[in-house]
Amino acid sequence: MLPIVILAGGLATRLRPITETIPKSLVDVAGEPFVCRQLRYLKSQGISKVVMCTGYLGSMLEERVGSGKEFGLEVHYIADGAKLLGTGGAIKQAQAVYSAELGDSFFVLYGDSYLPIQMSRVQKIFQKSTDKNNKESQNLALMTVMKNQNQWDKSNVQFEDGHIVEYNKRMPNPKMSHIDYGLSILTPSSLDGYPLNDAFDLADLFHELSVKGKLLGFEVQERFYEIGSHKGLEEATAYFASIQKN
Repeated sequence: MLPIVILAGGLATRLRPITETIPKSLVDVAGEPFVCRQLRYLKSQGISKVVMCTGYLGSMLEERVGSGKEFGLEVHYIADGAKLLGTGGAIKQAQAVYSAELGDSFFVLYGDSYLPIQMSRVQKIFQKSTDKNNKESQNLALMTVMKNQNQWDKSNVQFEDGHIVEYNKRMPNPKMSHIDYGLSILTPSSLDGYPLNDAFDLADLFHELSVKGKLLGFEVQERFYEIGSHKGLEEATAYFASIQKN
């Protein structure tokens, strides 16, 4: 399985006052820090290498997770530093520092997301589309999407015939009925247009790739869970509590 970059550096202002003294990834969810549930799940999916992009109170996260041995994983860390790099800039920095570990493609996951998805299927579809024998492929990245119909957030993906026509978080159009599910695959070359140590948003990178026809789509049916808001935290807690009962 491909390695994975986890974006865990946000300020988590929507979860205040819970996150005034701890990073979002350490928020308790049904009796356990969320990051522990997330890492065990990644291990069950076959993941072995993780790079965590940290920021706000990142030292607490690193202290809790450590080398990743507890979860059967190899975990590395990289912090934004004094200059906030945004989600895209953080990934660019991680890829530059851990190029050997991340290789020629890697998963990207948000640190507040739990996604019931078979990651090996996503990887297989992407690798098949970028096979050297597939001369017609221009894909540099993959985004998982779910038909949203504005249910969880404003729909921002126009998805047709397995391809993303346009992703536009800032200016969605009426043809958009899907949403970014939260798991993606990037290649180093997908980041080439952005200088190292410059701040940029992953959403802008995805928009650029989509309009250039270089962003593959993978549709998911199962809903996602996230702890980015108090409502999301309540729903995630109920989900995990129900699993534990069963």
